[in-house]
Amino acid sequence: MLDVFITSRVRRKIVVVYAKYPDFHTHVRGLAKLIKEDPGNIQRELKRLEKVGFLTSEKQGNTKIYSTNKQFPIFKELQSIVIKSQQQAGRPKRSSDL
Repeated sequence: MLDVFITSRVRRKIVVVYAKYPDFHTHVRGLAKLIKEDPGNIQRELKRLEKVGFLTSEKQGNTKIYSTNKQFPIFKELQSIVIKSQQQAGRPKRSSDL
C-alpha cells in the first residue's frame, strides 16, 4: 500500500526503517547492507530526505551518520502510516476485503 504513495523503492525502504525505528542511526553503507540496496542510490535518497527535514545527519570523522528527525512536522503521521501499511500487508486477505 505504501508503494502507491512513495514510488521510489529505495526511498520507501529508507522511510520504513527510520519511521519504524526512530532511534536508529547509521551511515550509508550500514543502511545499504541492511536494506540490500546500492549505496549510491541510498545516498541520493538520504540527501533528499534530509533536505525535506525527515532525516538529520552529523559528521563522525569522515562518516556521515543519519537519524530520524522526530521533530519533522508529519513524523507521527508518517510513522502511523508505515506501521498500518505493514500490518495490512501481513494480514491474510479475507473475502470481505475484496
